[in-house]
Amino acid sequence: MLNLLKRSLKMGRLTEKKLEQNEAYLRSLHQSWHIRHLDCGSCNGCDWEMSALLNPIYDLQRFGFDFVASPRHADILMCTGPMSAHLIQAALATQEGTPNPKRIIAVGDCAIDGGVFKGAYAAHDGVGEVLTMDISVPGCPPSPDDLLKVLFQLRRKD
Repeated sequence: MLNLLKRSLKMGRLTEKKLEQNEAYLRSLHQSWHIRHLDCGSCNGCDWEMSALLNPIYDLQRFGFDFVASPRHADILMCTGPMSAHLIQAALATQEGTPNPKRIIAVGDCAIDGGVFKGAYAAHDGVGEVLTMDISVPGCPPSPDDLLKVLFQLRRKD
């Protein structure tokens, strides 16, 4: 028993050593980011991929990201869809309601340039015609891996 006590005093706590090694990683998690999904007339393909970020495989919350219900609590707006004409006022109100500094992400081909809805009478050619985009995620729909990569890129920029 005495040998076990001596050995544990000599080694110290193992968790402290592990924390020192991963200090940069832990420092990056000190800020949590909140995401507001803004549906601008999408077909819901991108929406399903965004919701997959919360399942146990990707578990977005362990990285300090979470989805919120109000733009007043959000740091990031993730926009899907080509920007339907009847949603322009709602999108502008959501952008104004999001506090600065905010990031706006165009998710999917439809949000980038209209996608399959390009040239439609009731849709614009992408969200960028109405809102100022910071970054875009191409794909129809983009995979959850692609969405995670973009979120990590945003985190590295700050």
